[in-house]
Amino acid sequence: MAKPTFGVIGGSRAYDLLAQNSFGTVRATNPVTTPFGESAPIHLFEKDGYSYRFLSRHGEEGYEVTAPFVNYRANIWAMAELGIKQIISWSQPGSLNQRLNPGDLVIPDDIIDSSTKRESTYYKNSGLGFIRMSNPFCPEIREELITALYSAGNCDYHNDGVYLCTEGPRLETPAEIKMYRKWGADMVGMTLATEAFLARELEICYSSICLISNFAEGIKERSFKEGELFEGMLREDEKNKVERSITLLPEILETTLQKLSGAKRTCDCGKAMERYRKNGKIGDDLLAEIRSFSS
Repeated sequence: MAKPTFGVIGGSRAYDLLAQNSFGTVRATNPVTTPFGESAPIHLFEKDGYSYRFLSRHGEEGYEVTAPFVNYRANIWAMAELGIKQIISWSQPGSLNQRLNPGDLVIPDDIIDSSTKRESTYYKNSGLGFIRMSNPFCPEIREELITALYSAGNCDYHNDGVYLCTEGPRLETPAEIKMYRKWGADMVGMTLATEAFLARELEICYSSICLISNFAEGIKERSFKEGELFEGMLREDEKNKVERSITLLPEILETTLQKLSGAKRTCDCGKAMERYRKNGKIGDDLLAEIRSFSS
């Protein structure tokens, strides 16, 4: 089987789906040592004639690493070092828009980054890294994800939405949510901006699927329930819809990966650093170039 060029980054509940063997046959599992530390364990899966790499963003056994402490640079670097050219991720943001209900699936088309403390570039102290972000999510992967949702035919989904990334790990206040809505955000989470920007810096296609986990604070009044977080912000029917949508994720990913398998990349993601090549500041091997000024 050919060396995989697809990667999947699993968000919340990825550890549950791993435990249920939802992604195919595991051929190998290894963390990767990078210039930015050790990545999360990366699994090699094989299924129906294609293969892909998979990592669980927040841990293998449960929610072990909160969003601000994920080693995003190591994770994306590891994918690149393993030959990954296209990444699909998922996350479970809260809704700022009443048209997006808990359990709905959304293919985001834009990002607002409100994180403040995390390392979000490989080009620190290098004079490099000016890249366009007119399409922060790869349009080719987005199109196939939308097609996969349509084909599934048994879920509520949306073709677009603006994802706002906060620092975390705390949730947002009602006043912050009101401000983010005025900014034009539809969802609030803590992960995608960092991954999308790092992937683009390494010229990797990146797109995501969002599963709405709850209404953000102040969108709909929900009483505090002791000992509960997101689940305490949901009615019983909403909980059931969220759980059902989680079980659909492997099928949607499989449909998308099968369609992308063998297709040539024609998007601009793989040429994000081309201006620096043209002026002689970098060569073709981005990882080698980054190693040279990050060591």
